[in-house]
This record gives sequence, C-alpha cells and structure tokens, in this order.
Amino acid sequence: MQNETASAMNSVLSVLKNEKDIQSFAAGQKLFEKGEPAACFFYILEGQVDIQIDGRLINSHGAGEVFGEMALIAKGTRSATAIARTDCRAVSIGERRFLFLVQQHPFFALEMMRVLAERLRRSSST
Repeated sequence: MQNETASAMNSVLSVLKNEKDIQSFAAGQKLFEKGEPAACFFYILEGQVDIQIDGRLINSHGAGEVFGEMALIAKGTRSATAIARTDCRAVSIGERRFLFLVQQHPFFALEMMRVLAERLRRSSST
C-alpha cells in the first residue's frame, strides 16, 4: 500500500520535473537552516537530502520527493535544517509558483496535504 501511495504521489508531483529553477548542491552543503524564513520548498531531481533538528537526523529524502514545504505553507521559519547527503539537484518552488500549481493542478494540493499528513503520522508514532 505504501509503494502504491508513493507511486501515485510521484506521478502527481512529477509536474515539478519541468520547473526551471534548478539548483545544484554539493554533498554536505546546507540548503536551509532551522530558524531561517522560508521562501521556497524543494523537489529533488537527483541525490539525497537529510533533514536534521539540532544535529539529529529526522528524515532523508531522495529523487521524486519534496521537502521544506511546511514553513512555506505555514508562512513561518524553518523548523529543521536540510543538508545534502550526496551531490544533488533540486527544483526550488517559491510561494507564487506554489499557488499557481495548486490552482492549475488541484491534485497537486491534495498530494502536498498527503505528504504533510504522512510526515505527521510518522512523527507521532516515534
């Protein structure tokens, strides 16, 4: 069931593969740091990114996954630090582009909510 959910999510989020704002990060490089204001979230094209809180690994994300969306949606500061585990390439999605994607692709918004719900579920079970 989880693989089916991940596969369905990747197909909806795959609209992000065609975005233009691609950034490259070297292994060990910080993408953002806890406490910073959020200007975007990321969709990973290649590589892996670790999410840490106060040096403790919370989650790892790979190609086809998003991260950093919570602070953007909630209009707050980053609750964690994102560090490239490997060399990676990621698409940066700012608030204006995010709102456009939600309007143009209604299932995109649903998948973003599912991502948040799944992460909340996992954090509650630990």
